[in-house]
Amino acid sequence: MKQPSSSVILEKAISVHFRKKEVLQEALTHRSAVRRNTGRGHNERLEFLGDAVLELVATEYLFQYQQKTEGELTSWRSALVQGQHLAVVAQEIGLGEYLYMSRGEEASGGRTKISTLANALEALIGAIFLDQGYETAKRFCNEFILVRLGQLLAQGKDKDEKSFFQEKAQELFGVTPHYAVISDEGPDHDKTFVCAAYIGDEKVAEGTGNSKQRAEQDAAKNAIRAKKWK
Repeated sequence: MKQPSSSVILEKAISVHFRKKEVLQEALTHRSAVRRNTGRGHNERLEFLGDAVLELVATEYLFQYQQKTEGELTSWRSALVQGQHLAVVAQEIGLGEYLYMSRGEEASGGRTKISTLANALEALIGAIFLDQGYETAKRFCNEFILVRLGQLLAQGKDKDEKSFFQEKAQELFGVTPHYAVISDEGPDHDKTFVCAAYIGDEKVAEGTGNSKQRAEQDAAKNAIRAKKWK
């Protein structure tokens, strides 16, 4: 396993200096590394925590837009917290260079995988929250993630396929689409999911992805094509 870059450089880059270095180390540890180093926990629990912290910070930030509807703000929040955006932020702070992972995972491009980078960024947020509290985590999210809202809106990132599919289904059929996992294959740290998009009892299309969320997005995109909606 390749030794990652010193996390001290990362701390300087994000202006957060951890009191408990083991919390940061856990945030930077991919599941694949744990088999080789059983003395270290992997970052999925911190990812779970960071996801919740980020959603709260984003919701609090968006609450200031009093002229916007709940539906619009929900779309804005989705754009801010979706994996592709988080992966871009992770790339810009060089987060992949600091991750502990197995040689096999690294050889398969693990340091640049969108899902791995997005998950690691959420784990980092969780670690900041645990080590230094909500206000420091909020500052990090504001400085590196929420600041990009205008850019995301200009690019139309708030209009993702899943939101569009839902809006059209509600408009034309009066129902909200739902999704189901058809299958999942591969090891826990590198699964491929197949999800189906339904309108009522009708299975409209299937999609694949390396997370349930991405598989659902792909299914929504394929469903829009199947329905010939524009």
